[in-house]
Amino acid sequence: MRTKSLKKNKINVVTLGCSKNVYDSEVLMGQLKASGKEVVHEEEGNVVVINTCGFINNAKEESVNTILEFVEKKEQGLVDKVFVTGCLSKRYKPDLEKEIPDVDQYFGTTDLPVLLKALGADYRHELIGERLTTTPKNYAYLKIAEGCDRPCSFCAIPLMRGKHRSTPIEDLVTEAEKLAAKGVKELILIAQDLTYYGLDLYKKRRLADLLKALVKVEGIEWIRLHYAFPTGFPMDVLDVIKEEPKVCNYIDIPLQHISDSVLKSMRRGTTYEKTTNLLKEFRKAVPGMAIRTTLIVGYPGETEEDFQLLKDWVTEMRFERLGCFAYSHEENTHAYTLEDDVPEEVKQQRASEIMDIQSQISWELNQEKTGKTFRCLIDRKEGNYFVGRTEYDSPDVDNEVLIDAEKYYVKIGEFTDVIVEEAGDFDLFAKPVNA
Repeated sequence: MRTKSLKKNKINVVTLGCSKNVYDSEVLMGQLKASGKEVVHEEEGNVVVINTCGFINNAKEESVNTILEFVEKKEQGLVDKVFVTGCLSKRYKPDLEKEIPDVDQYFGTTDLPVLLKALGADYRHELIGERLTTTPKNYAYLKIAEGCDRPCSFCAIPLMRGKHRSTPIEDLVTEAEKLAAKGVKELILIAQDLTYYGLDLYKKRRLADLLKALVKVEGIEWIRLHYAFPTGFPMDVLDVIKEEPKVCNYIDIPLQHISDSVLKSMRRGTTYEKTTNLLKEFRKAVPGMAIRTTLIVGYPGETEEDFQLLKDWVTEMRFERLGCFAYSHEENTHAYTLEDDVPEEVKQQRASEIMDIQSQISWELNQEKTGKTFRCLIDRKEGNYFVGRTEYDSPDVDNEVLIDAEKYYVKIGEFTDVIVEEAGDFDLFAKPVNA
């Protein structure tokens, strides 16, 4: 029979999934600390809170395996309690309670006050912007809205996150000011859908107004936009990107596909022509902008012709940044009623082909950067290199700038100007200008 540890409660928050989950974990940790709790992030603690992802198969599998790992530690007496929250828990709570009953309690994405109570803490409404950030000190995510009203056929996010809810501009400015006071220099704006920001609160799209308010925050030097939706994109945002030096010449706009028949089945509300014209507007309004997109291959009914069209389009558009996923057949989504008729090996082959095309494009675009000077934000030191990014790159998903730490010294968390000496597919090798 296992014995309860005699350690004082130390709460270990484990985060899986996307940047939205990172943000949610940071808010949870801030609330716990405000209640006087000892809290750590992915370190040893006798009470464990696992913030799960339930988006696609690989993520769900990782979440389940992590839960099982900590349940086993509980059986061995290494931890006392295991709590599970986040998207997987929201989506599959009854199944999880039945299949993994040794978890002490399951919570959904909107159950923060109840989760805090279970951890012996009180939810404090006044803690706007009070978070324990887990990213490097120089950047932080700023979640400007929760949930999504889009009807995309393949996506389970509305099931897990609910309807779109914008956070008021003044609250976001307060949060940004608190982050800047801690030394944060870059804000990465995230939401399920940035494009929709403000419609629920202000009856109009107000992403441009939010950006104009955030650029006034002293200490913030870069503001980056993630997860814009193509349909109904507020074009006044492009004017702000062009005119405001603090707003990075960068946008993440997941487009998913380009075949009209696939887009219609996906319920994306756009077409080949509209999407292509939108990207041309981006390039015209902000020359030199880095556009990141995400694509899905192997969607039900995707033919060889659809895929060939997608390949040709990727070749033509020459995206600066691109990610590609194999379609995941998710229950309770509209697409789940369709036959998942593209074999898994074909999905993976198609994803590889897209990424091969993108790798070549990225290599060619990177060669144009050699000999040029870029302002770079240094995130960390890894092995023999300092690792940084230009304004055209987001953490974890985009290109990195590598500076030989045996030859040069740069300060982590600070900006430095670098000259690119050599370029690969996804890495730039550079030296400081003042070296």
